[in-house]
Amino acid sequence: MNERTTLEKIAPTVEEAVAEGLAELGLPEEAIDVEVLDNGARGLFGVGGRQARVRLTLKGPESAGQDVSAPVPEPLSASDLEAQEDELLSLAEKTVSELLEKMRIAAKLSVSYGEEDDEGRRPVCVELHGDDLGVLVGRRAEILNSLQYIVNLIVSKQLERWVQIVLDVEGYRNRHEVNLRKMARRMAEQVAQTGKRQMLEPMSAADRRIIHLELRDHPQVTTQSIGEEPGRKVTIVPK
Repeated sequence: MNERTTLEKIAPTVEEAVAEGLAELGLPEEAIDVEVLDNGARGLFGVGGRQARVRLTLKGPESAGQDVSAPVPEPLSASDLEAQEDELLSLAEKTVSELLEKMRIAAKLSVSYGEEDDEGRRPVCVELHGDDLGVLVGRRAEILNSLQYIVNLIVSKQLERWVQIVLDVEGYRNRHEVNLRKMARRMAEQVAQTGKRQMLEPMSAADRRIIHLELRDHPQVTTQSIGEEPGRKVTIVPK
């Protein structure tokens, strides 16, 4: 393809900007190329700082390891989504239903739009309900994220434009985020009391983003990401 889908994000750190972009696209880190446009800078005593800016570019079929013969379309605006709302919801539901049928998994689907992001775009949320659906989540949500990635590619290819679909099983993602935030606060208190840094277990970019955002304004600790994928970890450090 001649042009590849790109997305620019601005955040306090490069790490947060990349994580926000991945979360918005609904893609794993290995599916995109990252170009740091501005590393950002901290101002003196928190004044006059500059935010980081990155450009995320979807890799081509050869580098991403995916069989995608058609061009990956550009992101939609809110008005475009509203004009084709019924078609998008119907196609998302149909795609997930057919995949589950091929996997011989029985589940009920509820499809709706999520909240608008800062650019006025709304993801399509597909929630699966049923018994014994833990097999669709997997360790660290690897299966769920992979299935979500496939659904995004199929629907975007058919519509010839990029859309974001968030796939969830029995509210797993919300419970997981709540637990991550609780854990982050608990570990931060330990660091504040002992003065010793704490290294968390390896996490996905989306999970690391949750930790960074939860502790961003903490008065006694700060967070860093260290290591290489897939073993990249968040470290909580006393200020």
